[in-house]
Amino acid sequence: MTLLAATTLAMVAMAGAAAAQDQRRDISRVAPEIVRKTVPPLAAYTDELLFADVWARPGLSPRDRSFVTVSALVAGGHAAQMRAHFMRALDNGVTPSELGETITHLAFYAGWPNAMSAVAVARDVFAERGIGGDAVAASAAAPLPVDGAQERARAASVDANVRPTTPALADYTDRVLFADLWLRPELAPRDRSLVTVAALIAGGKAEQLRFHLGRAMDAGMTRDEVAEAVTHLAFYTGWPNAMSAVPVLKAVFDDRPAAASQTD
Repeated sequence: MTLLAATTLAMVAMAGAAAAQDQRRDISRVAPEIVRKTVPPLAAYTDELLFADVWARPGLSPRDRSFVTVSALVAGGHAAQMRAHFMRALDNGVTPSELGETITHLAFYAGWPNAMSAVAVARDVFAERGIGGDAVAASAAAPLPVDGAQERARAASVDANVRPTTPALADYTDRVLFADLWLRPELAPRDRSLVTVAALIAGGKAEQLRFHLGRAMDAGMTRDEVAEAVTHLAFYTGWPNAMSAVPVLKAVFDDRPAAASQTD
């Protein structure tokens, strides 16, 4: 190798290293200072993997990622992490009404205590943002329309599998959950399904997942979006919960037309 060639290669290598260092400096420092000082590797993963990589992936919109994350936090009762993500959700286009409705919906799918714990955080976030009661008031719009065929199939399943053993639970399922909650217009059906799927995965409820994954895809979620939501949830609910959801996803995908897997 000539001296000129060696010098050129060295300069290219130095330029590449400098560019990589500049790119590294450009990564937003999201991890709190307490994490940076106490557990530096976790801070590095938070900045460089979770927010600079996972949140930047194109498979889900930032708004969808916020719905998924907020749902995982509420379902897990992680109040200490809620404030930052409620703020991020508002920045990503989730409206105050949608955030409140997500918490309301999750009372049924993650339990009243978890939803109630989220209310105080939402109150403080709304106060800090100057969001008043009008922005979170219930909509005056009519309930959403019912898909007759889907509802008959769901009701038949409840009658066969739930009502003989727990008739009161079957009654609440039909009368409150699906004839009221799921028809509230404050969340679009696709978004309501998305937060439900996220809460079920967060709670390790794989046995309930198949029905709600199918409902999510009927409401417009693509195979790619569902898969990306599960990938995102690995970071917020842990790998075991995400991995436990994968066989259910495969079964649902295998049952559906190939066209449903394509992103619009």
